[in-house]
Amino acid sequence: MFEYKHIDIDGKTIDLPVGKVVCVGRNYLQHIKELDNDVPSEPLLFIKPSTALSALNRPVLIPKNLGPCHNELEVAVLINSRLCHSSIKDAEAAIWGIGLGLDLTLRDVQSALKKQGHPWERAKAFDHSCPMSQFVVKDKMGPLSSIDFSLNVNDEIRQQGNSQEMLFPILKLLVNISNTFTLLPGDIVMTGTPTGVAALSVDDQLTIELNGHFSIRTIVV
Repeated sequence: MFEYKHIDIDGKTIDLPVGKVVCVGRNYLQHIKELDNDVPSEPLLFIKPSTALSALNRPVLIPKNLGPCHNELEVAVLINSRLCHSSIKDAEAAIWGIGLGLDLTLRDVQSALKKQGHPWERAKAFDHSCPMSQFVVKDKMGPLSSIDFSLNVNDEIRQQGNSQEMLFPILKLLVNISNTFTLLPGDIVMTGTPTGVAALSVDDQLTIELNGHFSIRTIVV
């Protein structure tokens, strides 16, 4: 199995350690509606360990015999300096760059855990549950409030989003997260998924695009 490393759009390794992934749930209204969830009054946070990370330009691994594994494509923010009780200015300065990641979710497992009032880690934080793209350096991204991204499955559009649709925008998310979890260099923040989550199947062909920056084609195994 290949060891995950942060890479840039030229395929070069970024000189940052591989850390935790802080994920944000329910950050797009239409996704909240499709799963019949409540709208949160503050960001809903959970963590994936570094062992959840894998490279998105390699085949996407889904578990066997654990029920449907859903795609959740999200804007990913790579952190380059320590953030603790930060300001908006600090948060912006701490962004190395922007990529895309899949928050793979074992939906039946998650539903069963939620009914029992248990944490979601078995459904969200398993090995290889966070396939991650390369990162575009922040200075080449344009406004963080207008990031277009999409997921095609077998050449049909499944998810399409723009960061302007987030209930909690990127910089405010980083500030909020830093008030609970200290973010360290090499950590990644996943910022929530738009509508269009559905089960992936073995041999599905995925095309993942950060519009204007890169397109990745891979397969589910």
